[in-house]
Amino acid sequence: MSSEAQSQNLTDGFHLVIDALKLNGINTIYGVPGIPITDLGRYMQAAGMRVLAFRHEQHAGYAASIAGFLTQKPGVCLTVSAPGFLNGLTALAHATTNCFPMILISGSSEREVVDLQQGDYEEMDQLAVAKSVCKAAFRVLHAQDIGIAIARAIRAASSGRPGGVYLDLPAKLFSQVMDEAKGKASLVKVLDPAPKQLPAPESIDRAMALLKGAKKPLIILGKGAAYAQADADIRALVEKSGIPYLPMSMAKGLLPDNHPLSAGAARSLVLKDADVVMLIGARLNWLLSHGKGKTWGAAGTQKFIQVDIEPREMDSNIEIAAPVVGDIGSVVAQMLSRIGSDWPKPTAWAQGVKSKVDDNVAKMAPRLKNNNNPMDYHGALGALKEIIKDKPETILVNEGANTLDFARSIIDIYQPRKRIDVGTWGIMGIGMGYSVAAAVETGQQVLTVCGDSAFGFSGMEIETVCRYKLPVCIVVFNNNGIYRGTDTNPGGTDPAWTTFVKDSHYDMMATAFGGVGVRVTSPDELTRAVKAAFASRQPTLINAIIDEKAGTESGRIGNLNPQSVVKKA
Repeated sequence: MSSEAQSQNLTDGFHLVIDALKLNGINTIYGVPGIPITDLGRYMQAAGMRVLAFRHEQHAGYAASIAGFLTQKPGVCLTVSAPGFLNGLTALAHATTNCFPMILISGSSEREVVDLQQGDYEEMDQLAVAKSVCKAAFRVLHAQDIGIAIARAIRAASSGRPGGVYLDLPAKLFSQVMDEAKGKASLVKVLDPAPKQLPAPESIDRAMALLKGAKKPLIILGKGAAYAQADADIRALVEKSGIPYLPMSMAKGLLPDNHPLSAGAARSLVLKDADVVMLIGARLNWLLSHGKGKTWGAAGTQKFIQVDIEPREMDSNIEIAAPVVGDIGSVVAQMLSRIGSDWPKPTAWAQGVKSKVDDNVAKMAPRLKNNNNPMDYHGALGALKEIIKDKPETILVNEGANTLDFARSIIDIYQPRKRIDVGTWGIMGIGMGYSVAAAVETGQQVLTVCGDSAFGFSGMEIETVCRYKLPVCIVVFNNNGIYRGTDTNPGGTDPAWTTFVKDSHYDMMATAFGGVGVRVTSPDELTRAVKAAFASRQPTLINAIIDEKAGTESGRIGNLNPQSVVKKA
């Protein structure tokens, strides 16, 4: 702010943005500096806000998105105009698809130039572009409207089904000046940004009657259940009803994965045999085969209860026999109040599920104990499984193809919101952004387990991890390629397009920026390296050498990768 403005008790757009965010408890910003928001970041830091600068806007956006999931408060990503804004859009769409509250704030070119298409610096109608991938989008043209715009963005991101919101701030807005007292009066503190949505009593009655009459009921917990932070009531609902539960990957830990009612290791059995399935914060999308097909029982033989705050989610793929519209905390509390001492626990069914779980776990156990050199996925993940068991407060970030699929089923999680991964889109590249935000927002040790392909999307952010000295231990499963490192090019001399440079030294990326880099080739070496990283809480990258023949094509979703039936000479 100029000395003239200070002497006249004035404020400007820069400081109104800062004051509006701080008034609403938003004190951490993820972004990339540049025109026209460089000074905004500087003023934010001067005002005591934490501003974390990334090397690419996409990863700053992923950080903001997962911050929203972990805190129930919109994570904020700050970008420059046009190209930087576009880089942040993938994360904004990711937040919307996964129902994470996030606000993307981007500087932009001036409206009068953009609208006449006169070729301004990084000219783009960013608001129009953003609208298709987010819940809401707003542009602010006058300093006196900054407070209400930020309030609207916070409420839109947080309320109902959470999601991404775009806020467009043209460059001239920042230097607009107004009376300081009037500026302060224009700010809005958002009250109750995510109000409870109580379910209709008849919907609870219908759902509980259906559940009570089931012989083989199943509860599926989705990441919406984890986001709701109704942890104690969700656990009580499962335990008092005696119903087996199946956690989706980011709901793992709402109850410990070794809980006697967990059906995680008997997924195929319970999806096919359950007669009534209650979905809590989970959607019948591709991750659950849309609720139909060979994954499930015969069509029409299963009844579904669905708990969701979004009415339009009901019947999205199949008929929902008992839709319950409301926020998860309120719904679960009301359901719990209906379960008395006379509730008919499905004991025989639960015992049968547990028996199948125990058998499958016993069959898998020997594979997780091997000390092969080079490692396979089971031996390496078996080692990490034991580390998480000893340190259950650790946040596990997981991405990749085989690395993701095997880790989901091998590494047990014991506490809520301790596993964060690629989510609904199955997107690559979330690893480093998630890792930074998880460490910043929680202060906990982060263990990031990713394939070498997934790491490549955001690997340069290892410098960000090192710069902020975050307690992040990154384990790169290096098998020299995508899925496997053994492909060959049948039509030329170039490397096969699924392969990477053989024996890449990813560990040297950490040492280049002052972190710790380690290369390991056996589960025993991996265990020692991770334990040392946890003990030191230093940024660490472990290059874990995996047998390049160990992977499978497209992981466990190979059916989604079309195969040609045409034979060419």
